[in-house]
Amino acid sequence: MDKPYRIINGNSLEVLDTLEENSIDAIITDPPYELGFMGKSWDKSGIAYNVELWKKALRVLKAGGYLLAFGGSRTYHRIACAIEDAGFEIRDTVMWLYGSGFPKSMNIGLAVDKKNGVESEVIGINKSVQDLKEVGKITGHKMTFGQEGTENCVRKDVPILKANNEWSGWGTCLKPAFEPIIMARKPFKGNLVDNVLENRCGGLNIDECRVPFEDTPNPATNPKYRKNAGYKLPEKGQTSNGAVSFTSSKNETNDLGRFPANVILTYDETDFDEVCDNMPETSSSDGEADYDDNSGNACRYFYCAKASKKDRDGGLYKFENASTGTGAPKKNIHPTVKPVELMQYLIRLVVAKGGVILDIFNGSGSTGKAAMFENRERDANYKYIGIELEKEYCDISEYRIDYALNKYQYDILDEIEENEKKGQLSLFDFSGEEHE
Repeated sequence: MDKPYRIINGNSLEVLDTLEENSIDAIITDPPYELGFMGKSWDKSGIAYNVELWKKALRVLKAGGYLLAFGGSRTYHRIACAIEDAGFEIRDTVMWLYGSGFPKSMNIGLAVDKKNGVESEVIGINKSVQDLKEVGKITGHKMTFGQEGTENCVRKDVPILKANNEWSGWGTCLKPAFEPIIMARKPFKGNLVDNVLENRCGGLNIDECRVPFEDTPNPATNPKYRKNAGYKLPEKGQTSNGAVSFTSSKNETNDLGRFPANVILTYDETDFDEVCDNMPETSSSDGEADYDDNSGNACRYFYCAKASKKDRDGGLYKFENASTGTGAPKKNIHPTVKPVELMQYLIRLVVAKGGVILDIFNGSGSTGKAAMFENRERDANYKYIGIELEKEYCDISEYRIDYALNKYQYDILDEIEENEKKGQLSLFDFSGEEHE
């Protein structure tokens, strides 16, 4: 490898045979969920259930090396069984929660109306975004998104219907709001400490993955504030206003944050209220509460938002916007892009600095992009290998990962592109080249 990453276009079942045994520190991957998502053939091949694939993955891992594999809520059990049958030890399952999932439920009541030849009641109008390249010429007016690639999109009035039968309001599935991440480890001989010292694998990087405390002046929910403000909890057994107090031993706190949990909550500003308002405020009054971990809104376990447009498309300057069939065209056409902050967190959790990270389902390169950001931000010196069957995703990955590796160069391009849109500066002006 002449650079810290390499993308291999090929079938993981074949490429894994070419990698050296016991050479990989961790495998972090987002395999197909085997749902046939958006009609993609790679998401219904059965590869994620193939025990032989995971045996090959086990072979290249160092003893004690972790495998983190995402799964779908309906099918991850079959992926987990295949991983376990291959010889891995299932250590845990991290639940990645998010509030922006889109329900894909059939309206049974409307289907019954259609079957019976009954006209459903119109109760409103919805403005849906359509892409002319996908649906052909339709009547409507041009959308103004304020972003590149929306010139072929229009807004179409779609009636909101209510069924005229007893099955009105019935559907077929729930709104997706979580994805499990299977945590498995390659078995090792002897004790963990010896294995960590020999292979630099097997442990979890707790302190660098702690959840920051809430930035609030509240001694009950912010242990760091208690410490900095000199606030002391009463001694155990004392009472205040007739209530039993907490123990004074809980005045001590770890400045780095709360102990990481096997739940990761992700939200952005648009769905904060939906996700967090109904989360319980956790506390204890039994005198045994650990203030470092058990107080505050459950949202304290959040880490990042789902992949934004900037996250998806960063570095893809040479790519034209392409239609995905779901709204405005995108440069990164992969349908299941994972957020880079989430992938950075998972890398930090299981890979020591200097480790080699493998993703056997590279997709559009989010794991590799995260590894390169970790190299920039933490001087981690990671090496990354991604295996991807689809050539078009390999091309996208190269640019996204190079963006993370050389971000300062792309920041300049971002500024130039923004100024060009404002008519202030062109790429030629910046480079000093003559142009007409």
